[in-house]
Amino acid sequence: MSEEAVTGNNASEGAKKLNTISLIEAKKWAKRWKKKEGNYNKHHELNAFLIPKIDLLEVLTEDVDAVRAYIGIDDNGVEKLMIVGTKYDPLTKIYVDMITVGVGNEPAGQDDIYDFTTPCPNACDKNSPLNQ
Repeated sequence: MSEEAVTGNNASEGAKKLNTISLIEAKKWAKRWKKKEGNYNKHHELNAFLIPKIDLLEVLTEDVDAVRAYIGIDDNGVEKLMIVGTKYDPLTKIYVDMITVGVGNEPAGQDDIYDFTTPCPNACDKNSPLNQ
């Protein structure tokens, strides 16, 4: 992961968003997490995720009410945190994922599901009291 991707120095209004994955890829990763390692005890080494600033900044520019994070496993067996924006629906009182591409009649393609996270370990702060 580049320093630029972590710090978000290359974010600009109207530019193509960085660190996004397709809905198809996100569904595959989430399914793999549920199927292979569906409970937290099996991930005894997974302590946290390092989330690049750019991912947070870009999801927050989408006029979100909140964000939701899904856990998945990528094609290399690495745990991932996938971040999506949500909007509050006052009728259902549920925060609804802002995913439209590839849902219903929408054509498949790229949606704003962010991931460039790195799991801890190895991207850990060894001195953090939360990592003791």
